[in-house]
Amino acid sequence: MRRTVFNEDHEAFRETLRAFIEAEVVPVYDEWFAAGQAPRDFYYKLGELGIFGINVPEEFGGAGLDSHKFEAVLYEETARAGVAFGGSGVHVLLALPYIKMLATDEQKKRFLPKFVSGEEMWAIAMTEPGTGSDLAGMKSTAKLSEDGTHYVLNGAKTFITGGVHADRMIVCARTSAPTAEDRRHGISLFAVDTKSEGYSVGRKLDKLGLKTSDTAELAFVDVKVPVEDLLGEENKGFYYLGHNLASERWGIAFGAYAQAKAAVRFAKQYVQDRTVFGKTVASFQNTKFELAACQAEVDAAEAVADRATEALDAGELTPAEAASAKLFCTEVAHRVIDRCLQLHGGYGFMNEYPIARLYADNRVNRIYGGTSEIMKTIIAKDMGL
Repeated sequence: MRRTVFNEDHEAFRETLRAFIEAEVVPVYDEWFAAGQAPRDFYYKLGELGIFGINVPEEFGGAGLDSHKFEAVLYEETARAGVAFGGSGVHVLLALPYIKMLATDEQKKRFLPKFVSGEEMWAIAMTEPGTGSDLAGMKSTAKLSEDGTHYVLNGAKTFITGGVHADRMIVCARTSAPTAEDRRHGISLFAVDTKSEGYSVGRKLDKLGLKTSDTAELAFVDVKVPVEDLLGEENKGFYYLGHNLASERWGIAFGAYAQAKAAVRFAKQYVQDRTVFGKTVASFQNTKFELAACQAEVDAAEAVADRATEALDAGELTPAEAASAKLFCTEVAHRVIDRCLQLHGGYGFMNEYPIARLYADNRVNRIYGGTSEIMKTIIAKDMGL
């Protein structure tokens, strides 16, 4: 079947991106992997390439487009090469929608030009120790000062992707206590300058996968946040978080599909080159059947991912549809990548092979952005169950 989700502009971007990855990322990726993060200056290169400004209005230095399809191309090309762009994904996929949706004109003038150039890297801090997916249970507080000029932020966050390199952090904190009727009431969002006194980055977490992504613990002790850095209205933060979950889950779904597609590519190449018992591994019927089954699953995931992409660009992707796409694509990727690793034999367990890194990176897809179990709950509720 002919794929229709991308046009000539997307394919031209793909060629540019592929060349950039081959020149700037592949030669040094092992160094990033060993260091546990991409270097900070790499993000300036992404800014120069225009990656950060695709969906930013032209008046602030961006391309002024309103589409997630270029992000989709990025997912496919990084997976194809077996690399990642560090923790920069949250900068565009997670942080930018909040700036575009909530920032005032004055805030956009302050924030977006530096966002586009990579001078200010952004991330978002939602999860807290002990709360996990229960965002309504967060304990971090932001209390308005007596003179009304700033908020005083206290609390802690964990599992914060991009947390080491971030220059601005969207922090979710309580400005009011929850009510008996609504536990979600009272959460607000702040664009916090990470150089603020009392703001500290704790451990850079040692993860199973996503080794080049800087993930950290954060602590806030009497951090003064100017009232000018409140995003949106007080106490409406939970609503804002829910509004952007569909695009976040689309990103995880599409990224998982791209990983599954890459896994088949890696396995096909390996079995065609590897010889056992005097024959290539690809010549055995079991190998052909395994890869054929994996390809069929990837084809199905591609169709789901593309459909979700079109719906998201049209502003029609519902929370239940996003949950369904995430559940399906991440579960497919789990099965496909495992089977493709098996075809590598012992070499599949070695980190020098991209399939091993892909196996570890993929595992979190069924956890973050809402676990598979949460996705099933959302889908079931939409079904009236």
